[in-house]
Amino acid sequence: MSEDIKSKIQNYRTAPFDSRFPNQNQTRYCWQNYLDFHHCEKAMNDRGGDASVCEWYKRVYKSLCPASWVNSWDDHIAEDTFPGKI
Repeated sequence: MSEDIKSKIQNYRTAPFDSRFPNQNQTRYCWQNYLDFHHCEKAMNDRGGDASVCEWYKRVYKSLCPASWVNSWDDHIAEDTFPGKI
């Protein structure tokens, strides 16, 4: 992982502005970052790469999403009933 990315992850405070989600309601931003994290993690594990590069998405969704949603989605993934495409 490049030093620039490592420093950005280390200095991370909260989710940055994303022009795809300009409104006050950040539900879609939360959902998209949750999916992006799991897509990234799956792709990196399938290719034998370092999944730590996916930490950015995890930090963003952890700062945006309520813990109850994340716990529910994790349970759905474990039960193979998750509604999203991972």
